[in-house]
Formats: sequence, structure tokens, C-alpha cells
Amino acid sequence: MTSLPDSSLRIQPVDSRARRIKVFVHLVHGFGARRWSEAWAKGEMPGILDKLPYGYYHAADDQYEILYSEDANESRITRFMRLALRRALGFDLLHAWRNRVALNEADVVWTHTELEHLGVLLLWCLTNPVPRPRLIAQSVWLYDRWNNFSATKRWLYNTLLTKADILTVLSPDNMVRARELFPNKPVEFVRFGIDSGAITPAVKRTRHKPLRVLSLGRDMHRDWDTLIEAIKPCGDWHLRIAATQNVPRLADKSGKIELIKATTAREVFDLYAWADIVALPLRANMHASGITVLAEAALSGVPVIASDTGGLRSYFSGREVKYVPVGDFLALRHAIRALADDDNLRFRLACAAQERILSDDLSSKSYAMRHREISDRLLLPSERAANGAHTDAAATGDSISFRQPPRDNVGNSVADFSSVDSPLKRR
Repeated sequence: MTSLPDSSLRIQPVDSRARRIKVFVHLVHGFGARRWSEAWAKGEMPGILDKLPYGYYHAADDQYEILYSEDANESRITRFMRLALRRALGFDLLHAWRNRVALNEADVVWTHTELEHLGVLLLWCLTNPVPRPRLIAQSVWLYDRWNNFSATKRWLYNTLLTKADILTVLSPDNMVRARELFPNKPVEFVRFGIDSGAITPAVKRTRHKPLRVLSLGRDMHRDWDTLIEAIKPCGDWHLRIAATQNVPRLADKSGKIELIKATTAREVFDLYAWADIVALPLRANMHASGITVLAEAALSGVPVIASDTGGLRSYFSGREVKYVPVGDFLALRHAIRALADDDNLRFRLACAAQERILSDDLSSKSYAMRHREISDRLLLPSERAANGAHTDAAATGDSISFRQPPRDNVGNSVADFSSVDSPLKRR
């Protein structure tokens, strides 16, 4: 079994008189800092993405040092063993084990999903590091799936999560559920964001004929059946679906519904430029499924029709997005027709969505700084003083640290939550 190398590559702190707060961002296997940054620099990753995953690095400055997890090189056998254990547990313990040194040396650990934080918590139960770092346990799918877990898994996850310092979620719906399940734990809603600097100002334009409708995503809560039912009888509409997970089965012979792959930043950019409307059909969920696509479409200047579920209204109101009831193909069809027939309406929605992103700062930097604010509260003033860190909270930018990673290709395509790895999760 191959472990991560011990050598390191570090940018020195701006103020060498004080030790910075050490943050370790532990992300799912496939999101290693070097692998991600190399693919990002080559434009090989789809969508509007930061140079490091989720933009957590924006919180780094002379007070905070940000260190990302790395992926180990794996043989087929070790990969099979890791994924088998991951499927059995529902989280990646072996990936946490490989990053255990950096995890244990951190002052605070940030995680993005339950795949990571449950692995970290079990690792710490097994190894009992002293002192134990603080942990922000962010979950995405966990509470949607809770009632479907076996009694054994619910017991295990409950036991582990009671050891987290704080639970965070990306939707107020998930926050309500988390507080029901863990009434004695602090739970906070943290709004997700992407690179708001990648904005393409909305332009008023005449719709294409046939109308161009685009839908993207791979989350398990995409409702392709409702979207296809809404589109099928409308002969002057053309639908493109870009999905690599939960791909719909099509019986369409006319060519008006097209399944495509978009695996690079350029391909996704071109899709948004092609579209008149983005449709975001969703099944009922609690985790703001589709928020990444919704934000990308807004930044790209394309109006969005979305299913009204998951807490998406906490990001964009009905003034910025046209919402329709979950599973209602007739309402979705009527909404598409209304936008298709009104160039001014499409333009107003696109402009309002862009204004919302800028006025409410729905950015990856704001998202990272919320994690920093939470960390400041978790790290008591006495602990910060013992670390020799300053107590003010001014953030300046791109002071990043990461270990020398294993040499590997980006490789390996996407996968679902519980079985195989994914270099990109598009919710």
C-alpha cells in the first residue's frame, strides 16, 4: 500500500513572528491539491471552478495557513480495497488514514461532505491524537439518506458526529433536519459559492429557433423524467442534457433531446453560451441540489427554471429564478414556454440573478471566510494566544500551503457517493 510522501512545499507566512492557525482541508479522494490544480491549469475540469477545490484557500493569510489533502498513488488492488471499505462504511477511512499526519497536526480540520468527516472522526477514535484538532463536519447527502441507513450505520454515524465540534450544511432545510437529529450539537447553514469573478454580463437577445434548453448535473436528485416529459411534445424546442451520472434513458428518435458529455471548462462555457434557458429539474431533497449549476448559469448570464426544493430560495429568490413545483412536468413546460416567448423576461431574470450573486457575495471567497469565522469561534482566544496567532480577522489572499503530492495523472472518471471516486462532484 502506497503512502503519501513526507516532503513538503510551503509558502512562508507573511509574518514570521507568529505561528499561523493551521487549517487542514480534508476532501474526498480525487480532490487532491496538486491533481486538481494541474487539471485546472490545463482547463481539464468542467465548470466554473477555483484553482483549488471549493476556494477554501481564499481564507489564507498571515494568520491562517491552509493545507489541502492529497491523493495517494494506488495500485488496482489498493484502490479496490479502499473502495470496498468505503462502500461498507459509507465513508473513506483509508483516505483519512493516509492523510493522518497532516490531520493530527492541524488546529482545525475543514471537510466538505460526510465522506470525509466520518472517516476523520473514526480515525481519531482509533488513534486518539492529543491534542485533538477541532473539526467542522459539513454534510451534503447524509440527512437526505438518514432514514434509509441501516440501524447499525445510524448508530455509527450518530456516535461519530457527536464528537464533531460543529455540524454545517449548505441548505436551511438540511439545518432543520440536522438539528432534529442532533439537538445537542451546534448546527449552522453556510451558503455555498463559486468564483464570482468569472461573470459574463447578461445580454438581451432573441431566442433561437428551435429554442435551446440546457440541463446539466450528476447529483442523484436530478429529475430527468419530468424534464423529458415536459419537452417531448414541443416540436420547436431542443434539449441538451450534459450528465455523466444518473444519465436518463431516452426513447427520443427525433434528435430533439440530446445527451452530451462536457468534460472541460471550455465545453461547459460553450454550453452556457449555446443555451437560451437552463432547466434544473429536481426531486425533493434537503441539500440544495443543483446550486452549483444554478450559480454557474447565473454567472454565465442564462436564465434558470428550477424545481422549488432543497432550500434553493435561500440563494436565489423567485425574482432571480423561475421556480416550479417538484415533479410537475406541465408547470415546467409552461414555464419554459413563458420564458421562450418573452425576451425581456429572460433578460430580467439573468440580470437579477447576477445582481444577487454580487450583492449577497455568493462567492467561494465568502464561503471560505465563513469557515474561518466558525474556526475563530472554535479556537478560543486562549488557544489562539498560545499558538502565537493574531486575533484580528483581516484576510488578504493567496498564501497557500500543501504537501508535495504523489505523481499521478488526473485520470479516473466520476462516480457516485458511496462507491467510486470522483475528480468533480457537480451538485
